[in-house]
Amino acid sequence: MYNEASVVGGVIEGLLPDFPNVVCVDDGSSDGSQDIARAAGAVVVQHPINLGQGAALQTGIEYALQDPGLGCIVTFDADGQHRVEDAREMAQRVLSGEADIVLGSRFLDDRTKLTPAKRLVLRTAALQSRMATGLPLTDAHNGLRAFNPYVARNINLTQNRMAHASEFVNKIAKLAPRWVEHPVEIIYTDYSRSKGQSLLNSVNIVAELFLGRN
Repeated sequence: MYNEASVVGGVIEGLLPDFPNVVCVDDGSSDGSQDIARAAGAVVVQHPINLGQGAALQTGIEYALQDPGLGCIVTFDADGQHRVEDAREMAQRVLSGEADIVLGSRFLDDRTKLTPAKRLVLRTAALQSRMATGLPLTDAHNGLRAFNPYVARNINLTQNRMAHASEFVNKIAKLAPRWVEHPVEIIYTDYSRSKGQSLLNSVNIVAELFLGRN
C-alpha cells in the first residue's frame, strides 16, 4: 500500500473472514495508512521510502515465506479494485493442488467494464507478452494472483516500478509451473484510477514492453 488511508481499512476488514493472515507492505506512506492497517487487523511491513510496487511485492513474498505453514500467497491490491470472492476461489485452486499458480484475468468473462481504448491497450500488452515469453495469457498485467511456496521461492522481482508485472510473467514462463487463469472482476473507481489505473498508465506499460525496459 502507498497512501491508502481512506480505503485500506475496509479492504482489510473485507479480507479477514476468508484470509486471517493479511500482510500489508507499506511502501513509504505518509498519510497514516500504517496505523489504519494495523488497527484493521493486518500485519504491516514497512519500507522506509517509496520503492515501487515490484519491491513491495517482493518484500511481501519474502515475509510470507518465513511461515513454515505457508500454503498459498495471494497478491491483492490495497485500493479496493479486487474482489475477495475471486481471491478466495483462486486460493482454493492452489490449495487443492490443481495448479502451482492461478493468474487473474479480466478477459475470461464480461464483468469488468473497460473503455474500448483501455481494452485495446491491455490486449496489446497480453499479445506482446505472449510473443516474448510463449505464455498464452489473456491478461498479462493483472495484480490478483495466487501461488504456492514453490513459485514464491523462485520469484525474485528486481523491477521496482510497474515493469514488475512483465518481469513476473517472464519468470513464470521460465519456471514453467502448473498454471491456470481465473476469471476476475476489476472494479474501477474514481479513486483507483487516481492511484494509477489510468489509460495513460497502461500505455506506459506497453511502451516499456516494446522498448525492452523490463
